Amino acid sequence: MRIFLAVFVAVALWFAADDWRQRSIDHPPGVLARDVPEQRDLPSAAPLTHVGYTLTPRAQIRVTARVLAGERYRFSRAADLMPRDLALGWGVMSDSAVLDQLKISQGDRFYFWRTRGPVPPVPVEAISASSANMHLIPANAAVEKVIDRVRVGQIITLHGRLVDVRTSEGGYMRTSLTRDDTGAGACEIIYVEEARVQ
Repeated sequence: MRIFLAVFVAVALWFAADDWRQRSIDHPPGVLARDVPEQRDLPSAAPLTHVGYTLTPRAQIRVTARVLAGERYRFSRAADLMPRDLALGWGVMSDSAVLDQLKISQGDRFYFWRTRGPVPPVPVEAISASSANMHLIPANAAVEKVIDRVRVGQIITLHGRLVDVRTSEGGYMRTSLTRDDTGAGACEIIYVEEARVQ
């Protein structure tokens, strides 16, 4: 019984410490990440293998954005490949004056927002075009550490490749190649080769 209690306390303390490390960072009103993601197509790039998955590069991408939410996946499909998703915002979706009027969450590999008031603070189309849920594939341990530790509210720069993913069992996941789509299939899948927090 004492061993069980000690393990329970240790796990609870670990989760509490993780919550403390991941507490959000507040900012005054103003756009923090002005530029839209930069993208360049890779029409004939050779596939690569990463932790047992086949990745087909579709485009190079560089994005500097505010972290709106972050969700870890430990036991779900492809959690070994994409251990954390980040919902990212740029332009109006990096401005606290807008974000303070929205409720943002993640779950089941999706990103959700809803307005706190009777109407959205900016047009819905602007919200969709200025934010995205991104499935992140760390290329190495250093990148994985940055992605794992970044906090909501911080500004992160990611550089890598948008990829389609094929599993060894034949499953397939296709990346989005635009920023203005919504719903299923609208998430970017990024093989992240560089990650830096400002």
